[in-house]
Amino acid sequence: ALYSLSKSFTSTAVGLAAAEGKLSVDDPVLKFFPDDAPAEPSANLKAMRVSDLLRMSTGHHDEPRRPDDQVWTKVFLAHPVPSKPGTHFLYNTSGTYMASAIVQKATGETVLDYLRPRLFDPLGIDDPEWGASPQGVSLGGYGLSVRTEDIAKFGQLYLQKGRWNGRQLVPEAWVKAATSLQTSNGSNPRSDWEQGYGYQFWRCRNGAYRGDGAFGQYCVVMPDRDAVLAITSAVKDMQAVLNLAWDKLLPGIQDGPLPADPTARDALAQTLKGLTMKAPQGAAEPGSTVKAFDRTFKFEPNPRKLESLRVERGGANEGSLTLVLRSDGQDRRIPCGRGEWTKSRAAVAGFPEQPVAASAAWTADDELTAKVVLVETPFNVAYRIKFEGDKAVVDADVNVAFGATRGEPLTGKAE
Repeated sequence: ALYSLSKSFTSTAVGLAAAEGKLSVDDPVLKFFPDDAPAEPSANLKAMRVSDLLRMSTGHHDEPRRPDDQVWTKVFLAHPVPSKPGTHFLYNTSGTYMASAIVQKATGETVLDYLRPRLFDPLGIDDPEWGASPQGVSLGGYGLSVRTEDIAKFGQLYLQKGRWNGRQLVPEAWVKAATSLQTSNGSNPRSDWEQGYGYQFWRCRNGAYRGDGAFGQYCVVMPDRDAVLAITSAVKDMQAVLNLAWDKLLPGIQDGPLPADPTARDALAQTLKGLTMKAPQGAAEPGSTVKAFDRTFKFEPNPRKLESLRVERGGANEGSLTLVLRSDGQDRRIPCGRGEWTKSRAAVAGFPEQPVAASAAWTADDELTAKVVLVETPFNVAYRIKFEGDKAVVDADVNVAFGATRGEPLTGKAE
């Protein structure tokens, strides 16, 4: 999941559609949505252009919502536009959604389908996925999923001014416009969020630019060093990662070849080999007096919507088990290895069903720790389940989140 790094791909779709004559960045936004426009559009709404969506300068003072039970384009166009578009920067994911909707109106295809033959296939990006709104429009500002290597290819394409294997996939003029300063967004010389904004690309220090997404998804293009940095991660401080790139990586990039250093190369290889996510460590069985297996513990209504919990024996190796979490009237079965990861598909902690890897161990006589990694996202969830007679107390931590990472403990009672 790329989160807001998706925005740079949506920008690319707009650029391609413009090159094909399907739209212009100077087109009024209202042109594409006559049926969704308010009866009496304001002067500022009439003045809003596609370019204003791309450079985050729509004239809004706050971001329009995207409620599931309403038409998102209609909600956007009904939202007050107090300022003249183009006069100030406001980060606006709904604006990117509108850009996606405009591409769909202009081309008859979702951004995902439109980009497939024009960008994804030529770059060898297989099986991209992009979430859609209730109206079937690619989310635009978020929701795209591709591999880390695919992010690097996208950055390399931009580094090469839109050329790939001898073909001009994206017009060079678009690459220049999209990655140049289009809007000022601050004056702090040490912040990579205040170096200016292009068409869905952030300007950076050191002559670089980037697309990025929540919790540490980056595509950093460094033209001065002829380099691209692609990162997928789970971090809370995104500026700290860029600081490391500027302070540690950038000085090491040289024009000429580096002298051979077998010792350093071997040390790097060893370090990379050891970069694994450790499974929970502990015993294969609970204490002899603890009754944890094959019992259903039910919970009172709670914000997590956890209805019941059950731990079942069995799995790929000794001490393996299956965690059964019931929510929304459905059992979510999560096979957990012991000392290793067991892969499956599951809906965990409010996330939709997707690939996960899970492992569990008894970290105390009466406490089971299970870790579930949502392998295509930044997220992992650690469950600590303490068994106290006929009760099970569940604590759950998410490693990163837009809000709180830990909720109140829940207590379930055995049936």
